Amino acid sequence: MKQFFKFMFASCLGSALMLIILFIILIWTIGSSSQSTVTVKPKSVLYMDLSYDIPERTSSDNLSSVLGSLQNKNADMSGMNDIIANIDYAKNDPNISGIFLEMSSVGTSPANIEEIRNHIISFRESGKFVITYSETMAQNAYYLATAGNEIYINPDGMLDIHGMASQIMFYKHLLDKLDIEIQIIRGPNNKFKSAVEPYFLDKMSDANREQMEKLLNSIWFKIVSDINVSRGINIQRINELADNLALTFDAGVALDEGFVDGLAYRDEIIARIKDLADIEKSGKINVVTNSQYASARPEPKAKADKIAVIYANGQIIDGDGDDATIGSTTLSKAIREARENKKVKAIVMRVNSPGGSALASEVIRREVELAKAEKPFIISMGNYAASGGYWISSEGDYIFADPTTLTGSIGVFGTFPNAKKFLNETVGLTFDVAKTNKNADFGSITEPLTDYQKAMLQKYVGKTYNDFTALVARTRGLRQSYVDSIGQGRVWTGADALELGLVDELGGLDKAIEYAANKANLKDYSIKNYPKQKDLMETLLSGNLTEPYTKSLIKKRLGSNYTYIETFENVSRLNGIQALMPFMIVE
Repeated sequence: MKQFFKFMFASCLGSALMLIILFIILIWTIGSSSQSTVTVKPKSVLYMDLSYDIPERTSSDNLSSVLGSLQNKNADMSGMNDIIANIDYAKNDPNISGIFLEMSSVGTSPANIEEIRNHIISFRESGKFVITYSETMAQNAYYLATAGNEIYINPDGMLDIHGMASQIMFYKHLLDKLDIEIQIIRGPNNKFKSAVEPYFLDKMSDANREQMEKLLNSIWFKIVSDINVSRGINIQRINELADNLALTFDAGVALDEGFVDGLAYRDEIIARIKDLADIEKSGKINVVTNSQYASARPEPKAKADKIAVIYANGQIIDGDGDDATIGSTTLSKAIREARENKKVKAIVMRVNSPGGSALASEVIRREVELAKAEKPFIISMGNYAASGGYWISSEGDYIFADPTTLTGSIGVFGTFPNAKKFLNETVGLTFDVAKTNKNADFGSITEPLTDYQKAMLQKYVGKTYNDFTALVARTRGLRQSYVDSIGQGRVWTGADALELGLVDELGGLDKAIEYAANKANLKDYSIKNYPKQKDLMETLLSGNLTEPYTKSLIKKRLGSNYTYIETFENVSRLNGIQALMPFMIVE
């Protein structure tokens, strides 16, 4: 019997190992298949479906694109870097006749949409067409569509233009029912640092409402102004139609008011594209997706001189990070490598972050300081570069932001849960402690903070806020009292931040790279990206194989409700004093 179990165990182990090996081979094969050579034939059309959660960089393991295509055969997971590079290269590619945008929404925020939009406008200058179609079109997709020549929706579809709103979820009553208290320590006068308001309020404070309304109106004005320029529709009229939901429930109104060029079915759009691309009616359109075109684009010839582009994307945490999270260890290493690389003559850091750990932000800032002492260090702000995101940006030599970038939020806070009543009375657990020193049990959730502990924490948070405002005053050449007056946790758009002196110029990543090249006196250079991305095998071994795809799938299923899950996820990462933007804005 003993021998039987020995053989059975050996057989099971062998089978398990074989399954693992076969799984690895399968994944490797799938990843490799996505790299198959794509031939871009004459009269090809670059197809873009951007209704997925667009990352800053395309994943290097290729698996996310493959898994994404299983969800939607027309979608891929191309990052902003490849989307923009594709548009720019296609502009002068004789084999690309035009771009076909087909999307119901766009999976990113207004700042990134604006960058894509600007490159599409540039693409049109080549004389090539850009046509957009969707059965129903959200207003963020419409904003991008207005960069093109022609816009169509289904005759029974809708153009959902209704203005912008930001809804915040408050936890106070839930916490009250659970008998859990969140003890909050905010920086002095940080009345706009509203990330903590959901813990002790059941609606927005007056300061936060003032902040939110100014932000939303600033972003919305930029959007409707661009629509006015592209489509010639009066701004007041756009707002009237948005107020009445007139476009949302009647496609005919969208046509009558000049928002779209026609109401059509998809087969009619295909016929129109054939006409624009000079393809016979019986012919077939050679469609090339973003990911396919990225693999078909020739690699730029490597140059001796390089500009480093460092991607700082996500919430700032202590330790290691990845493509979706800024880890202080990972990003600091990337900055250090770029600084020590003799071939790198200038650095551009692309920041897309709502902030996070104040300590991690300071660790990263120090590396920025060391790097800029040796070579030009330029900041490019994406959708967000607020709070900790602004902390790590402020040390740069020169800061670019998009008009609708959310930045500033110069403020800090700390949260400390007190679950004593919940544990004692609701759950029925009691605790006792033996200790060597008066505050040896500091940080325990089973007891509330003492007055002394609160005072010490308030002092520490106050010092951190003072350090933050002093940093901005030093790096931006401003009075600290002035920084405090525009700080206090308040979030600003990039356009407002320019007027306030928090950024230097409005523009996207391409402008930042161009500026860095000029500062380094470079005429001929290539781009080197940091941090190094994990390949397929590294992703497999990390156990993080399908997380980007899974997140995208959940977000697609939940739509705008995904914001609540994202909020909980961000809150679960909080540790220590935080420099975190209080909200996200979703169109």
